[in-house]
Amino acid sequence: MDSTDYDIFDFIINDEDELMLLIYQQETEPNNPYIELDRESSSGVLHRNENDFIILNGLSNEVFDSIFEADNLLVCELSREEREEDTKIVYAYEAEVRY
Repeated sequence: MDSTDYDIFDFIINDEDELMLLIYQQETEPNNPYIELDRESSSGVLHRNENDFIILNGLSNEVFDSIFEADNLLVCELSREEREEDTKIVYAYEAEVRY
């Protein structure tokens, strides 16, 4: 992930078909997070807390296939560092999956 563009996101799918969302750290802390997914529009909205959300456009069929039977999605928020090797996980949490 390129730290010059803080609005980007990435999904990682491991060998067990478990999905993780990577985003850059936001200004507020996550609280009761959930993600709403819409396969028809290939999009989703991550609700981090009552007032903060992130729109995720252009989700692949592979993402939807991996998350189809999941109750939760693992989300990792990364620090914003000039050097990629200095990046740290600031928040790691599960977001309830909703359709």
